[in-house]
Amino acid sequence: MIPLSVLDLSVVTTGTKPAAALRNSIDLARHVDGLGYVRYWLAEHHNLASVASPAPDVMIGQIAAVTQHIRVGSGGVMLPNHAPLVVAERFKMLEALFPGRIDLGLGRAPGTDGATAYALRSRLDRREGDDFLERLHELILWETREFPAGHPYNNVVAMPDDTRLPPIWLLGSSDYSSELAAQVGMGFAFAHHFASHDAIDAMVHYRNRFQPSAWRASPHAILAVAVIAADTDAEAERLASSFDLNRLRRDRGQYLPLPSVEEAMAYPYTDAERTSILRNRSRLFVGSPATVQKKLQPLIYASKPDELMVITAVYDHEARKRSYSLLAEAFGLVR
Repeated sequence: MIPLSVLDLSVVTTGTKPAAALRNSIDLARHVDGLGYVRYWLAEHHNLASVASPAPDVMIGQIAAVTQHIRVGSGGVMLPNHAPLVVAERFKMLEALFPGRIDLGLGRAPGTDGATAYALRSRLDRREGDDFLERLHELILWETREFPAGHPYNNVVAMPDDTRLPPIWLLGSSDYSSELAAQVGMGFAFAHHFASHDAIDAMVHYRNRFQPSAWRASPHAILAVAVIAADTDAEAERLASSFDLNRLRRDRGQYLPLPSVEEAMAYPYTDAERTSILRNRSRLFVGSPATVQKKLQPLIYASKPDELMVITAVYDHEARKRSYSLLAEAFGLVR
């Protein structure tokens, strides 16, 4: 059976305020640690009423401190928002405190709107265009210490200097990151749950083009998928109604807290809205454990991921925990 991991956005609902959503993330991490999940990643988003987690490095430390086995990391740090030295220092600190349990996942999107992205970066040395490659190169140099002779950064050390950076993963929803991750020999995670690019193409391309490096000797591809599991298909569909309405609103630019099942069931959908919901369901796997497995199997078979990373966004926290429990049992996880 394929290993399972968790991607968590600390989802805010109409009944769960942001502070409570963060505490729910810690509770869920304890829960899946006991179930045998191998990895727990936190996202970085800003100025979104539906997401409570703008600082994954802070949450990583909190979650690693209350779990025992699971690896904890960023899914991901949006590198254009941060000075590479700051990222290096924070993740070397986390690795020093929790050796062998930290992951550094990197994304190239801002994780927010244009005005907020500007506010995040207004005191940084701004470059024109996409400077992700430049920032990634600098981050690597803080680890390798291979700055050119005479470079002023040769006199700067990322502390703690007796600790290596944790493994670096490149996140993506297109073919760009799969190609880059293959070229530089790093791990790769593909966001099927919101990507328009074909997941199979990205995953196969990464594996076929992978070049061994000091970071990894062999490729490791994670497929991130959105799943809502319940004891029955009918109950899973009921829980998914919140997702359906939330996604419909997001497509209109309304990033609101996740609505309750009752609100979603009472919403007067038009025929056009129902068509949009059906289209969005192509990125969501809903049903009993057996149904979810059956729906996922063709994608798993074709894309050949080394690991399946599951994001579950439902209104009720206990239902979310139950969903992960059912998946753990269906996929034969053992702790």
